[in-house]
Amino acid sequence: MRKRFFLLRSRYRDFVLFLLLFAILVWLLLQGASSSGYKWQWYRVPRYILGVVEGRLTAGPLLQGLGLTLQISGISLVLAFVIGLVTALLRLSDSLVGRAVARVYLETIRNTPMLVQLFVIYFILGPILGIERFLSAVLALSLFEGAYASEVFRAGIVSIDKGQWLACHSLGLNAMDTYRFVILPQAIRRILPPLTSQAVSLVKDSSLVSMVSLTDLTLQAGIVVSDTFMPFEIWFTTAAMYLAITVTLSMVVNRMERRMKIAE
Repeated sequence: MRKRFFLLRSRYRDFVLFLLLFAILVWLLLQGASSSGYKWQWYRVPRYILGVVEGRLTAGPLLQGLGLTLQISGISLVLAFVIGLVTALLRLSDSLVGRAVARVYLETIRNTPMLVQLFVIYFILGPILGIERFLSAVLALSLFEGAYASEVFRAGIVSIDKGQWLACHSLGLNAMDTYRFVILPQAIRRILPPLTSQAVSLVKDSSLVSMVSLTDLTLQAGIVVSDTFMPFEIWFTTAAMYLAITVTLSMVVNRMERRMKIAE
């Protein structure tokens, strides 16, 4: 009971400190804007999120861009984790060719900027292989984040005690069943936090797809800013939308992590 009391007090203290910091940042922002003579027009922002057309509520440009961002991020996230897991298994395999392919992929992706990779896929591979704009963006995001996710998977697999492998071998399990039923379930519990960070990074990196003229949230925000001359209001609203996605994602994963600990 006493431990719970101290835990709640610590949480309330952190919450109060967060609100205080947020208030200071807002005050500094307002002071800077007032000194520069900027006129805030927050009342115009809602129409670019939700609008009314012929008496019906419709999504505004920012909400439409958010929908495309979620679509790209969701597909890329699944593919990145699949690519990451396959790459990690190749690096840990006995196949010399598999390890070499995984190593070349990792070194190439991790040592070149994602924007360059996106341009290579869209402007060079796209016309040759007939890859459309949306698929180019998804492929670039998946390959880039998959390289980093593979190291997370590999670290989780390697962290499992060797006795687990020996026990599976003594029971006659093959490599696939060993990974599927014994190793990966334990590894995933350990790597959920870094995988969550990777997912958050993917959502933020998805803003780069605007460079190939995909009307995601970032590009839609840029278009609205150029039409309305409200850079502060629109970009702060856009940042809040990205923050809402990443915070929600983190909360969902934290809940999953707590349930896994209870199940243990």
